Amino acid sequence: MAQLSPYLSFSGDCRAALSFYQQCLGGELALTRFGDSPVAAQVPAEAQDHILHGTLTAGALVLAGSDAGSLRGALTVGTNVALALDCASDDEITTLFARLGEGGTIIDPLADMFWGGKFGALTDRFGIRWLFNYDKPATH
Repeated sequence: MAQLSPYLSFSGDCRAALSFYQQCLGGELALTRFGDSPVAAQVPAEAQDHILHGTLTAGALVLAGSDAGSLRGALTVGTNVALALDCASDDEITTLFARLGEGGTIIDPLADMFWGGKFGALTDRFGIRWLFNYDKPATH
């Protein structure tokens, strides 16, 4: 079954926020900057040091975040938190995306991504934002 995690969006202060949460909660922090990713050329120069994806893992807690939300427009309380489903299979991500998207609005259709996973995003019919990820097994 998919694992559910909160995903927080920031406007340039993701590194500071996740570092603060690490001080409070402990755990391991992993951060990837836009400038260190394959999408660097698509991001304005002033956002190169912003965080594309970060995770704080403390035991069973996984808290993720990004500054990517600010690239899509202004963030407000309510639009800065999403529910992220880390799926266990291609079938699971496809099924859950279709079920939760029924009557909702697709933000990013399911697609293969540069990190080797499959990703999609939507807002369900109740206004809740969902992020879907499936990390495909590595092929040699």
